Amino acid sequence: MRNDNQLLVITHLSQLTSLVTGFGGFIVPLILWLTQKDKVVDMDSQGKHIINFQISMFIYALICVPLVLLFGLGVLGLIAIGLLTIILPIVNAVKASNGETPSYPMTMNIIK
Repeated sequence: MRNDNQLLVITHLSQLTSLVTGFGGFIVPLILWLTQKDKVVDMDSQGKHIINFQISMFIYALICVPLVLLFGLGVLGLIAIGLLTIILPIVNAVKASNGETPSYPMTMNIIK
């Protein structure tokens, strides 16, 4: 196994492709994780965190949709989810480039 912080950074930043494609933020990191998890140090754990984060944000967004009808609470939730899905990948990409352990708060541990 090799150390490749640049690939880890790319994996974290690849989540931002969903801003352009709508769904690439899940597929690109999934492909990178599945193909490189046995070749790059920390790719398995960080890839799992990224996929769990993406799934969690999707579930939270689904929960917020019906809440839009209740005093607009869902709108606030969707705004918060949007901000988290932009800010956290960037912050964690910087952490990965520095060799630190990235963290995604409020993430359900679906893939273990």
